[in-house]
Amino acid sequence: MRILGIDPGCVVTGYGIIEEAQGRIAHLDNGGIFPPAKAAFSDRICFIHDQIEVLIAKFSPEAVVIENIFVAKNVQSTLKLGHARGAAMVAASRAGRPIFEYTALQVKQAVTGYGHASKEQIQKMVQALLKLPGAAFTDASDALAVALCHANSYRMMRKVKAG
Repeated sequence: MRILGIDPGCVVTGYGIIEEAQGRIAHLDNGGIFPPAKAAFSDRICFIHDQIEVLIAKFSPEAVVIENIFVAKNVQSTLKLGHARGAAMVAASRAGRPIFEYTALQVKQAVTGYGHASKEQIQKMVQALLKLPGAAFTDASDALAVALCHANSYRMMRKVKAG
């Protein structure tokens, strides 16, 4: 199963693509979507949407996984994050891809075994699990972690259904 993980953001939207086959997970790509900083907010959201569409067309993921929103102290930041998530979700939905969501706690537990792991711990575990030559930048590591979380969850769901 090919999985596109997304860590949404208005300044940077991280993405990571992995493939799980026969219990093995391979890293395919990761990076960031950087909307033009001086563009109008609506144009930045459109840019995120369009770039997610490009990634879906290029990699044909069977699942799109997005980190769920947590309520931040700044309500405006939370609302803007919601717009970025929505742009990614619309792109995935239009492409007919199923969308899965996991909380930060679920992702951290799946990747590090500890629900309050730091960003650095996530980066190091993602690097180790995917055998990357170096740590991906934070947003891409978070997106890869979301994808790994889904790969593990999906594998468990298949075992439960089979058993």
